Amino acid sequence: MFPGFSAALSALTAESNAIDVSGNNLANLNTSGFKASQVEFSDMMSETLGGAVNPAQVGMGVGPIQTETNYIQGAITTTNAPFDAAIQGNGFFVVQGAGGQTLYTRDGSFLVDSSGNLVTATGQNVQGWLAANGTVNPNGPLSNLTVPSGALIPGTTTTSMSLDVNLNAGSASGASFSAPIDVYDSLGTSHTLTVNFTQTAANSWSYTVTIPASDLASGGNTTLTSGTMTFDGNGNLTSPAAGSGPQTIAIQGLADGADNMSVNWNLFDASGNSNITQLSETSSLASETQNGVPPGQITNVSLQNGGLLVANYSNGQQVTVGQLAMASIQNPDSLISVGNNNLQATSATAPAVVSGANTGGNGQIMGGALEGSTSDMATEFTNLLSYERSYQAAGRVITTGDQMLQDVLNLIQG
Repeated sequence: MFPGFSAALSALTAESNAIDVSGNNLANLNTSGFKASQVEFSDMMSETLGGAVNPAQVGMGVGPIQTETNYIQGAITTTNAPFDAAIQGNGFFVVQGAGGQTLYTRDGSFLVDSSGNLVTATGQNVQGWLAANGTVNPNGPLSNLTVPSGALIPGTTTTSMSLDVNLNAGSASGASFSAPIDVYDSLGTSHTLTVNFTQTAANSWSYTVTIPASDLASGGNTTLTSGTMTFDGNGNLTSPAAGSGPQTIAIQGLADGADNMSVNWNLFDASGNSNITQLSETSSLASETQNGVPPGQITNVSLQNGGLLVANYSNGQQVTVGQLAMASIQNPDSLISVGNNNLQATSATAPAVVSGANTGGNGQIMGGALEGSTSDMATEFTNLLSYERSYQAAGRVITTGDQMLQDVLNLIQG
């Protein structure tokens, strides 16, 4: 009878602990990156009664429960928050605990602290690689990721430009048309060049390229270059001819002290088609392009797909400033929870392979998104009902055993 009491007591303990596990799963229904645990029961050794032939065995109860974390993929929800990130597939984000220990998490609800560090919602530093001149070395040592603030990116000097212009074939001799374009020097200063076209005869135009006198240290003559253009009967540019190369515009002696400039004016596109035509339509500038940019100030920083930390500047430039690290662990079920959505390796954990997204067995990182919890309310409620009934059944065993023991004592006393 006493083994029956101990077996029932072991069941009460196991079912109580199983209820705790389900309660924890339900409590984390809305926890980003949470992975639900499932309970595993195992019986204890049995007591053998009788001889060697067809012996009777009486079980000793249920052993302590085991839990296994189910690392299935959680649903990914787009948040558009600049520092949110979700893992699609295998892997963990790498963070550093307060004591310097390496921790792992699937929760990508990151933010920036007062020092500019990228941290988890509970303050752990997110690990990765900082970029040098916009290039990340994922083979280098890990470091805390920091978000630059107020940084200035230098401008880029214009070295190439093009104008999509139509000159009116029906214009009278002496008619003119002007097309402006802004270019940038080595200091990031903008200069407006004006290309002036003048019709000299049928299918023939002259041009000059000028710059404001105030932009030159010497003032004086503002004409940078000049030439002529000839068109065929279909309005296509024939001189300068395709393949003759761009027209060079030299800009020297700038008033702001910037370096001298040499700008290639491309009259033809990459396919050999003329950017300048002469058709019987109003003279117009359809578009203008050049490859220079002014200096820019950081306007925002955000996490992009692949875990890249990208800074956007006021001049339209984008520069990679860092990259999130990911860890691939062969047996993630050996990790233990240490709170704050973080996991820590144990002596049974295989060495982590740290690399970027989509490498080393890692999945993809989705920027501006979060992975949801894998807890399922219906499953946990079903489990709770099952554990409750098992708990009641074990309690009934103890009640029955107690009644039988009372009956025996009554017989002895009677």
